[in-house]
Parts: sequence; structure tokens; C-alpha cells
Amino acid sequence: MRYKSVNLRKLIRYAAFDLALILAAVILTHFGRQHFMAANRMDTGGICLPVLLYHSVTDLPETDFCITPETLEEDLRYLQENGYHTVSPEDLIGYTAGDASLPPNPVMLTFDDGLYNNLSIVLPLLEQYDMCATISVVGAYADVFAPDSPHQEAYSYLTWDDLRTLSESDRITFASHTYDLHKNDIRQGCRIMEGESEENYHRFLLEDLMRLQTRFSEEMELRPVVFAYPYGFVCDESVPVLREAGFQVTLTSLERPNYITRDPACLYGLGRYNRSGDISTEVYMTNALSDAAK
Repeated sequence: MRYKSVNLRKLIRYAAFDLALILAAVILTHFGRQHFMAANRMDTGGICLPVLLYHSVTDLPETDFCITPETLEEDLRYLQENGYHTVSPEDLIGYTAGDASLPPNPVMLTFDDGLYNNLSIVLPLLEQYDMCATISVVGAYADVFAPDSPHQEAYSYLTWDDLRTLSESDRITFASHTYDLHKNDIRQGCRIMEGESEENYHRFLLEDLMRLQTRFSEEMELRPVVFAYPYGFVCDESVPVLREAGFQVTLTSLERPNYITRDPACLYGLGRYNRSGDISTEVYMTNALSDAAK
């Protein structure tokens, strides 16, 4: 399928509409209207791992899904000064397999949607504070929207060249955010639809997932093992499909701590705390890290 070029005005409208839909999804998740029977549960029998969820980082007015570089730096400084250590999905996989240990006070940083400012602004700050992060990429954004827009920090997405540049740093892990299911339509992200058979759903979702896995293989000779649910919409039926596609870690938008054990199943359905620009670093970190401090 060949996509038409997207001009700047359409991109801005698209981004604004997208953020509004994300907000609606987060509100639904926050009030418990999305139910996910994940293997990961609030179980104090493991190492507590807060996962922080960021989106855009740029010099625009702060919103629920956009913060300034100064706010991100305050967050990273807070983590550093309070003895937290960032870990990667690879670290978690190694720990659950019994092949590695985790540092004291582990925390994971994640950035959704594959925005260009993750390269231009986020990576230099990660280098400055000696931290690592996971970036979730939407395949259609990299293939369609990114090449048709200039490198504008306010709205552009990462091109494959940008992603290759990021891959040169050992601080970045890439996650799949689906190829083209980052939509809040009748399906709601990658959820099963009412009345859809599990067989048809399995086939549909696997096709989308493998399309992005193939693009990563073609462009970068890698296949992500981390998956982030679009809009945080989750469902039980997705789990066997994700496993078949080779994913070992899945990320939701449920705001809850995670407990990492030696069981690899604990890496499915990890909760994340969304970073809104409407609150201070201290308030956000107190909320996200409070369970880890107990």
C-alpha cells in the first residue's frame, strides 16, 4: 500500500488529535475500565520496579503528554540524587533467567511513539546522567510520516536513519508499538473486537506485529523483544500472539508498581506511570516511586 505525502498542517492536526485520544485512553485505564489479566501482579515477593512513561520532550507548553527538556532533566537529576539506577529490558530478561542481577533501586525509563525529540533532546540527557531508556516505535510513523516531515522537535517522528543513529548508543532499547494499530477506533489499539473470533484476531494481530518485526530486520538487523500496547488498551487474547511473535516484555499504561522475580512471566503486563507536565518532579516521583521506597 502506498501512502500519500502528509504536509505540516496535517501532521500538527494529527498529533493534536492523537494526544487527545491518548488522554482518553489513560483516563479509562486510570479508573479501571480496562481490565487485563496479566501474569504480572502486585506481589511483594520480588524486586519492586517502577516504570516511568514519557512521550514528547520539547520546548512547548507542558501537557499531559509533553514536558520540557528542563523538566526531564529535573526528573533524571532526582533519580540520580536519590540513588535510583536505570535498567534495560535486557537487564530484566537476564535477571528472570537467573543470568544477571539488578542494581539497588532499579527504575526503567520508557518513551512512547518514536518522536524525533527522543533523539535530539532525550539521548543527550541520558548520556549526561549515565542512564538508559526504551523507545517504542510505531512502524507506519517511521515509514510514512517521518520521511515526509522535516526534523522538527515539536512533532516529527524518527526516521529509520534516526533509529540507526540511536542504535549506535548502548543506552537505547527499541520496542514495538505495532506497525499500524496506534489508533483509537472500533478496535481500540490492538484489542480484540466484540464478536471477533480468537482465530481471526490472532491472525490479524500477528500480521501487524510481524510486519514491524520485518521492517526492523530489514532496516536495522534486529527484532524487538519488547512490546508497548497502543493507548494502553490491553486484552488477554493478545498474550499468546505476543509470545508467538517473540516478545518477552510487554508494557501497559496501568499506573502500578511491578515486582520482578526469577519467573519470566512477571515481565508481561508491566505497569507504567505517565509523566504529565502538570505536576512537579517531586510530586510525580513520589507517586511513581513510593511503593519502591517501602
